[in-house]
Amino acid sequence: MINSYSQLFIRICLLFVTWGFSSVANATIPTQVIQGSSIKLEQFQMGYFVDKTETMPVSEVQKQEFQLSPNGVSLGTTSKMTWAKIEIENANTTPVKIYLHHPYAYHNHKVELYEIMNGELTRERILDMDRKETQQWMYRGSAVFDITLAPHQHKTLLVKSQSFSHQWFTLNLYDEDQSKRALLGLYTDIALLTGMLLALMIYNFLLFFSSRLREHFFYACYLVAGGFWIALSYGLLADLFNVFGSITLKWHLSLVAMPIFLLLFMINIFETKKKYPIEHWALLSILTLLICDFVYGLFDMITALNYSSTLAAIMMVISISVTISMLIRKHPIAPFFLLGHGLFVVFSTIAVLFYKGKAEFTYVNSHGVGIGIMLEALVLSLIIAYRIRKLEAIKASQDELKLLASTDSLTQLFNRRHFNTEAEYLLQQAKQLQQPAAIAMFDIDHFKQINDTYGHGFGDKVIVQVANTLMEECREQDILARYGGEEFIILMTNTSTNEALNLVEWVRQTLEKKAIEVNNLHTVHFTVSVGIAAVDIENPDLKNSINQADKALYLAKENGRNQSQVYEA
Repeated sequence: MINSYSQLFIRICLLFVTWGFSSVANATIPTQVIQGSSIKLEQFQMGYFVDKTETMPVSEVQKQEFQLSPNGVSLGTTSKMTWAKIEIENANTTPVKIYLHHPYAYHNHKVELYEIMNGELTRERILDMDRKETQQWMYRGSAVFDITLAPHQHKTLLVKSQSFSHQWFTLNLYDEDQSKRALLGLYTDIALLTGMLLALMIYNFLLFFSSRLREHFFYACYLVAGGFWIALSYGLLADLFNVFGSITLKWHLSLVAMPIFLLLFMINIFETKKKYPIEHWALLSILTLLICDFVYGLFDMITALNYSSTLAAIMMVISISVTISMLIRKHPIAPFFLLGHGLFVVFSTIAVLFYKGKAEFTYVNSHGVGIGIMLEALVLSLIIAYRIRKLEAIKASQDELKLLASTDSLTQLFNRRHFNTEAEYLLQQAKQLQQPAAIAMFDIDHFKQINDTYGHGFGDKVIVQVANTLMEECREQDILARYGGEEFIILMTNTSTNEALNLVEWVRQTLEKKAIEVNNLHTVHFTVSVGIAAVDIENPDLKNSINQADKALYLAKENGRNQSQVYEA
């Protein structure tokens, strides 16, 4: 008895479910009543029917059951030949002209419109994207058909949409003024998205040309592919250049190229080849599959696009897994990448569900990939900014180390090693320009006695005073260095021996007048001796010229110090 009741209950439930589905399929399509002169119908009910045979004539289609739906539908890849039915009626006492818009016609193969009145075909229009003579109804990527309704006239509109792969479309009804308005603002959002990606692309190409870092190149190429696909898939290219139909099919390979460059970007910024072999192998595996799909798409684009959805899903899983692995390893870039790529994965998943007919027709669902690309690009730009700051910090640190290696810590003058390197280069330059040059060696007189009498701290003050005076009096073209304990050296390019002597004498006399306080009651004066040697510009020899200047310095000390002597052979 209980089993009988259970079976009866199950049958009743099945009956209700079956009735519910059939009632939706067989529901009467509501008539869109046109009242007044202003017409803007963007949300209404229509019916659709999928012709699996793809050969059914309009006379047979009229006999089929249409499923009730909104005026925007997404039916996946198994509904390439879909018919839409719209019932309209003019309730006015005057004739009206309305315009049927198919704003996504650019991605279709064909769009056909049949006007039916009292079961009879009264007008038909066939728009083939590959035949220019039929494209008079295409405007800025949209199919626009005019329909005239007499007073109180009722018509059935049958719209056949034939897609290349994924079937999705929306149909709107406008009066003439609203039709123009709809067409004018159709792709403003897509132009904004593409413009932002273009700016980022140019910036990263400039960064690549200046730094030669491959991460900038891969990121810029990713932006090129993403921006091009957005402009192609959302109608901007059709709007600007009137390109649509079969010719654009292979251009959709940009959707496959985009993850290829993103994976290369990941491999580069995470340095997986050097540090993380397992993650590197995972990224290379999906990268290889994507490259194969790209190459295959050059020969069979439709099949390649069908595979691309599955490959995209695999790529998302692997890339997210690798990023989480990097996050666990505390890689500093991983949080940024996870945020950006996570946003892309979320919105792309929504879009994939939409393209497969599993999600309703909304702006976010239909534009999910574009939104995901834009958000990911903006977050990845933070990674680029972080990398730039890090590289700048490394460069600054290297410059600081280089400066420390070439500078005397007490006087902040160049040290002997840097002077020798720089002087060799300047002498070769002087030889090419046939300009005279001279070298001067300075030595503080009785420096050991100053140290012994007043201490090494005071001796350092004397050395700093000499260094500061030399820096003040030397010219920009001269190169100055602390050559030893109390010795200083100057290379004077484009300077004759007499000019060098005049400059050196001026410095020596200036130092002679300087005094350093020992305490408030006592100051100490000091002097310097200088040796000058001219450089043989025909055969410049830095070491020999320094030896000659040193001999002249020795002569100055022998002659009583506090004087300048010029080397004479």
